[in-house]
Amino acid sequence: MQYIQTAIKNKSNEGCIFCVKPQASDDQKNLIILRDKTCFALMNLFPYNPGHLMIAPYKHTGELDDLTEAELADLMLLTRRCKRLLTAVIQPQAFNIGINLGLTAGAGITDHLHVHIVPRWNGDTNFMPVIGETKVIPEALDPLYQRLRAGVANLA
Repeated sequence: MQYIQTAIKNKSNEGCIFCVKPQASDDQKNLIILRDKTCFALMNLFPYNPGHLMIAPYKHTGELDDLTEAELADLMLLTRRCKRLLTAVIQPQAFNIGINLGLTAGAGITDHLHVHIVPRWNGDTNFMPVIGETKVIPEALDPLYQRLRAGVANLA
């Protein structure tokens, strides 16, 4: 219930989440896992699977062409770092990593590009998304946030 109430409350906030959240000082409240020079990583409030992270540039843009080469490199390097973090902390068997550019491509937030990194396990899909139109996530966001933040210190 706490997750649902938080999601409803956060959904009503105005502004781009990828601009507003990194400007705030409470990384835990905003589920920010890592901050880098030009990009940051945060947990998805509506995860497809446990550990679903999003990596975004601080620059507000929906286009890859608007990023400098340094920003593009930082985006990919932070994505790789997050993959290593997830591997160390929750040991997924595989990953889906991608960018949805534009509404037709499936972007929920079209004006600020971001990379999704979704940990996958054999058998992680079941009847709930198909029949019940809902996804069951076995670990709450806060405890997983704590485990991921603790794992950041061990990254090379």
